[in-house]
Amino acid sequence: MVSSIEVIRENMHANGSTNHHNGTEEKLDELRRLLGKSDGDLLRIVDVGAGAWGSVFAALLQDGYGQYREKVQIRIWRRPGRAVDRKTAEHLFEVINSREDVLRRLIRRCAYLKYVEGRLGDRTLYADEILRDGFVLNMIDTPLCPMKVVTNLQEAVWDADIVINGLPSTETREVFDEISKYWKERITAPIIVSLAKGIEAALDPVPHIITPTQMINQATGVPMENILYLGGPNIASEIYNKEYANARICGGVKWRKPLAKFLRQPHFIVWDNNDLVTHEVMGGLKNVYAIGAGMVAALTNESATSKSVYFAHCTSEMIFITHLLAEDPEKLAGPLLADTYVTLLKGRNAWYGQMLAKGELNLDMGDSISGKGMIQGVSAVGAFYQLLSQSSLSLSRPGEDKRVAPVEFCPILKTLYKILITREQQSEAILQALRDEHLNDPRDRIEIAQSHSFYRPSLLGQP
Repeated sequence: MVSSIEVIRENMHANGSTNHHNGTEEKLDELRRLLGKSDGDLLRIVDVGAGAWGSVFAALLQDGYGQYREKVQIRIWRRPGRAVDRKTAEHLFEVINSREDVLRRLIRRCAYLKYVEGRLGDRTLYADEILRDGFVLNMIDTPLCPMKVVTNLQEAVWDADIVINGLPSTETREVFDEISKYWKERITAPIIVSLAKGIEAALDPVPHIITPTQMINQATGVPMENILYLGGPNIASEIYNKEYANARICGGVKWRKPLAKFLRQPHFIVWDNNDLVTHEVMGGLKNVYAIGAGMVAALTNESATSKSVYFAHCTSEMIFITHLLAEDPEKLAGPLLADTYVTLLKGRNAWYGQMLAKGELNLDMGDSISGKGMIQGVSAVGAFYQLLSQSSLSLSRPGEDKRVAPVEFCPILKTLYKILITREQQSEAILQALRDEHLNDPRDRIEIAQSHSFYRPSLLGQP
């Protein structure tokens, strides 16, 4: 017999919605009015990209607003043709049969048999196919609500009012270059909310960072006031399981406050902030150091002492870098440390570092890992190193006349670059970097940053 809790859960997700309103219809109506929507004109929201966070974000919207079908349409785009391997199909079948609410839902939708056949190897399942039933290839253990999936990119985006960028930063430019072809005749620009954490480094005309929101702006011509970033110290599966979480939506004043209100849920608090680019860059920076944290954990058999030593040095490097990137870096300390903390605890970048150090993964496998998705910290290591190596940004060491590039103040970043990018060193080098007797006290690095005028607005493409 299904327990009362299971019945409640089934009722909550049967139609991708909850049965209590909590003012959701009023929030939806308010956003529709701001977008000039008339009766009978659907508010069209599409998530581009079906990784863990993008899929959870779309599912949260579907759970919250999916019942208002005459007012809003929520869809998710992913590329077609990605086959689910046999091992994943077997695990997926186990997950389905361990969750009676999910099992009943699939039987009711006449969708269960294909998972039996997939388990037996009698048919091939595809990622877009299982996503329609609420299963994300990179997050099989956390079933979501059923999703409206589109595999044709033009169909997904051409008339969308709100586009969620759920792509990795490394794919954002390519996909939005294609999207721009379908928006040439649009009269009004859509609103775009980017979830991507990562950066590119550009060296001309001066060294500077390019963030995913800037990539989208350059690719599509959508004005920056319509492009926002949302991020926070969150693990996607835990958010969907209604663990209390918070995030910030950053961007222009016109849309950030209405969207913060629209996205806010009892277990998912969304604040708003005007500092778009800096928050976005910090979201990429913590992924860099999370990889090193995973390596240290694996190499020291989870030594709390070694991990704390690493944490002291990596946070001092991050603080040093934020003084280069932000005029008021102290305002970023809380969000950056919180995001770093949760990523070190349970994020995919820390996991990747652990697997490399244990020898269970190798660099030849690339940075897109089956069951985990894109490891965005790898490309971020290369971008930050390249940027901070530029002689035009040189700084003076205290008590020395010699000027050096900022990366010379960041030995962990340098070591990760040699491990991950040039492959000059093995994972064990991260411990050697920590044990270097010439390594400065991490407090010294922070004091250097705080006592000098380090801020370089040009790094963020600002005058």
